[in-house]
Amino acid sequence: MATPPTTIALLTKSFGPTPQYAPPGGWQHQGEPDKFVATHCCFCGQQCGINLKVKNNKVIGFEPREDFPFNKGKLCPKGIKRYMQNEHPDRLLHPLKRTANGFAQISWEEALDTTVREIRRIQREYGKDSFAMLSGVSLSNEKSYLVGKFARVALQTKNLDYNGRLCMVSAGAGNKKAFGIDRAANSWADIPLADVILVTGANVAECAPITTDYIWRARDRGAKLIMIDPRVTPLARTADLHIPVRPGGDSALMNGILHVVIERGWVDQEFIDNYTSGFDAVKETVAKYTPEYAGELSGVDPALIVKAAEMWGPAKTSFLLHARGIEHHTKGVDNVLSCINLVLASGRLGRPGCGYGTITGQGNGQGGREHGHKCDQLPGNRDIENPEHRKYISEVWKIAESELPGKGNTAQEIIELMHAGEIKGLLSLCFNPVVSLPDAGFTKEAFNRLEHYSVIDFFLSETARHADIVLPGSLHEEDEGTSTSAEGRVIRLRKAVDPPGEARVDWHILQDIAARLDKASHFSFQSSEEIFNELRVASKGGTADYHGITYEKIEKNMGVFWPCPTLDHSGTPRLFEDKQFFTPDKKAHFNAVEYRPPAEVTDEEYPVVLTTGRVVSQYLSGTQTRRIGALVDQYPEPLVEVHPTLAARHGVVSGDRVTVETRRGAVTLAAIVVTTIREDTVFIPYHWGDDKSANLLTNRALDPVSKIPEYKVCACRVTRVHA
Repeated sequence: MATPPTTIALLTKSFGPTPQYAPPGGWQHQGEPDKFVATHCCFCGQQCGINLKVKNNKVIGFEPREDFPFNKGKLCPKGIKRYMQNEHPDRLLHPLKRTANGFAQISWEEALDTTVREIRRIQREYGKDSFAMLSGVSLSNEKSYLVGKFARVALQTKNLDYNGRLCMVSAGAGNKKAFGIDRAANSWADIPLADVILVTGANVAECAPITTDYIWRARDRGAKLIMIDPRVTPLARTADLHIPVRPGGDSALMNGILHVVIERGWVDQEFIDNYTSGFDAVKETVAKYTPEYAGELSGVDPALIVKAAEMWGPAKTSFLLHARGIEHHTKGVDNVLSCINLVLASGRLGRPGCGYGTITGQGNGQGGREHGHKCDQLPGNRDIENPEHRKYISEVWKIAESELPGKGNTAQEIIELMHAGEIKGLLSLCFNPVVSLPDAGFTKEAFNRLEHYSVIDFFLSETARHADIVLPGSLHEEDEGTSTSAEGRVIRLRKAVDPPGEARVDWHILQDIAARLDKASHFSFQSSEEIFNELRVASKGGTADYHGITYEKIEKNMGVFWPCPTLDHSGTPRLFEDKQFFTPDKKAHFNAVEYRPPAEVTDEEYPVVLTTGRVVSQYLSGTQTRRIGALVDQYPEPLVEVHPTLAARHGVVSGDRVTVETRRGAVTLAAIVVTTIREDTVFIPYHWGDDKSANLLTNRALDPVSKIPEYKVCACRVTRVHA
């Protein structure tokens, strides 16, 4: 397949010459820093180590952090420029209230009093659960834990959820079904030891660039790489095998590979017999998924399915990685389980070079889903509907178990209830659903129907524009704390500077609101470490057990892998070394998966598949990265990737404006014609809002288990507008 022009070349063609910059960093004229602060990147789940340069209470630059074992000084474009958001003129410096003429500055007293008055009024008139809370998952572990406690103890609402609902919940649900625990099975140190690496639904080079280094180290020693994706992503261009799956065909494809592996006798029967359950049902299910049948369902040449099995099956060691590409579906959990079935059948877990990992998209996507940040979960990854779990956490929080709300609604379901008028008020923290949730027009209308909305954030995001009260919060580097990386490594975030102007640390704001709700006795923390120490107790005995982790221990060991149940425990970089799983029977569970189509399939009216994803220079809803000029210049606006065959059908060349329309909306953007995408599929990155939002098009249909929206496939039509 021909290699397409580079993104920069096409962007230059469409938008003019790329500006020239000084050497990376831009701090040359700032003078010598007062101090260096060793901390971590604020963006994706890799959580790379970085040194921030600080002068006069301002972050003026960065320096590679060579000592942190994960990235050893390497950083991606976002990591290099992450410090540049600190002094942005858009930074929220004062509390604001909505007026007839826009936002006006107010005092903290007025902002907090108004928020609490509206919480009380709405809950008095409509009930406790009529006020909801949504928050982000790039928060520290301490903030994530406090949000869960705050919603249930101070707000006393069941309707709490987080934007990790858009990220890792399908992976987490699949992991818990199969292994009884929600964590990557290995540290990334096992990747270079693998003989075969299979990556599905993950654009590693752009979305998790430092992970590319681990894969290349494996390839340097002869490992084979299988990439499964509708697009020929940068890493796929060099793969030993690329399988261009049709969006939505993932479980059929994985069943097809497993069919061949079983047929050729490449299963580890001893491992299956001694350490797993449910294999016979899976074997019976995949018997009909011949390469021909699986290929028909997944849009793949059957020969590629056979070749993938021939690479994976006989290998001595292997590592399987996946991300949102297989998870953002109405059958995302099924897709995850179909991958796990292949790993379990091979018996390659719990030893060097053998593993399974889920690439976390958000900064603390792992830790944020462990400590009560989700509507169905309590700290330690406990189940909010389990009486024993409820009793334990109620005792830690010093409340009656009867006062602890039950299972609430997920993020998208909360939006639906806002739209229906059942949820009347909302408090959000660092979450931009107007950009990041599907069917953006519906989401905007839901926010317009609220009686009150208060937001805590550091920039006025597209969602914050809908707020009645804006509370200026803190950036990553303005507070102490911890985070948990994609590997399951708990790391230290260090404060570098104070929040500017009247902005406050997020957890201070939550405590101020709690005090006004007469819950000060439950929210009297004096430091982030105090919050972490309560988190340790709350997690004790849960599957996500942090009890043996302390700030001092993290500092001494460059992070600690959970579970770590006691102070003398060294942590667990590699799970399942003893072949003991976290299920009641201590066995890993196979789960039979039947293919089912996406919620929306193509037809004569909408004959093209739309899929969405990320680009290397932007992060999530773009609230931060779209304010960093050097990152904007790398990719100024979203482009529609179109295959030459589809482009010729519509008379489109690169740079033409095209309209992409679905049953929910339409966007008009510049086209970029590439050979690196399926002929029946178009791709749009989702980091932009307003009339450039890919999520004006996407479908609100949810996975029945994880309740994650189906971002990765819907039916669309493409029309050329003008050159």
